Amino acid sequence: MKPLVSVWNVENIKVVRRVIVSVIGATVLLIGVALLVLPGPAFIVIPVGLAILATEYAWARRWLRKVRQMASNVVSGRDRTAPRDSRI
Repeated sequence: MKPLVSVWNVENIKVVRRVIVSVIGATVLLIGVALLVLPGPAFIVIPVGLAILATEYAWARRWLRKVRQMASNVVSGRDRTAPRDSRI
């Protein structure tokens, strides 16, 4: 029987960590997507899921950056859907 230390080398630990982060992040993200049609704070849960996934994946970091920028624009009022009428 091999010692437990030799079985759990650094590469195995990295793979296990990535799988755990992927499962938890994807679950939170999917719950957030479901909350878009169900009652709940979808616009809080989706960025949390992306933040969890961003610890391991570059695509999630890019999406999280875009979500942060969109939220910043909405809060600051720069992202208005209707153009301002200059006649008023």
